[in-house]
Amino acid sequence: MTDIAQVSKWNRDLSMAIAALGTEQFFPALIHAIDGQVKVDYPQVWLYHKDLPPRVLFHGIPQHAVASQVDEYLEGPYREDPFYQTSMNQPRAKIYRLSRITMGKLQDSDYYLNYYSDTGTCDEVIYLAKLQAGNVINLSIMRLPERGPFTDKDYESLYLLAEPVSELIKSHTENSDFAATNLIQPGIDHQIDLAFRTFGESLLSPREKDVLELMLRGYGTDISAERLTIAVETVRRHRKSIYRKLDVSSQTDLFSLFLNSMSCLGQAEGNDPLTIYMSPR
Repeated sequence: MTDIAQVSKWNRDLSMAIAALGTEQFFPALIHAIDGQVKVDYPQVWLYHKDLPPRVLFHGIPQHAVASQVDEYLEGPYREDPFYQTSMNQPRAKIYRLSRITMGKLQDSDYYLNYYSDTGTCDEVIYLAKLQAGNVINLSIMRLPERGPFTDKDYESLYLLAEPVSELIKSHTENSDFAATNLIQPGIDHQIDLAFRTFGESLLSPREKDVLELMLRGYGTDISAERLTIAVETVRRHRKSIYRKLDVSSQTDLFSLFLNSMSCLGQAEGNDPLTIYMSPR
């Protein structure tokens, strides 16, 4: 494809993304526009906040890979994710490449050994949009081994798209429905702490509640066992009981339930917000 044809395609695809601002079709349209310039795999959009579990806003991951790409990531590895750490540490750029921020030492890291090596991907780039109140959105695009890592030319093309991609994401989040549903608003730090302390206490035993709070704060089984001075198998048993009592089947479902229930903190008046969230409407 000639340069003129490539630019023309980008303009057409970007126009579709702009038209989809504020709707559920925005992220698929934006990713389609990026893919029209550089072929990508396993696209996903994450919302990060330093005090809360990550929320996956959209993904285009085949069903067979969701467990490794999303569920296992939320089990604790996200805290060691270089992209997450960069996002929570006053990021300045709007695009980052995994191999560059790890300075070529990714394969020596615990993050790679304990998680990333099993994801089936060989390269990753993110677009980053820094929002108010500590909210950060990452649009992550990957490459599978059969397609090969991003070339220098690929990355140069992706780099040139960073400004409009990041600014469009910001514009999308300014939609009132999106902001009210997903974003942490300024001045509610005390409510976040209250949510951690009260969520699930009406349904769980005190020890299960201890395990749940560590889960919500992103600690894996081993670290939870160490902090609570109990056996790893005991933690696993408590986790299974928590899933059953809260009627969830994965860490993704648990985090979504926690984040959604925060809207009921006011009505709960210091008690478990689930008593309001799960009550018949």
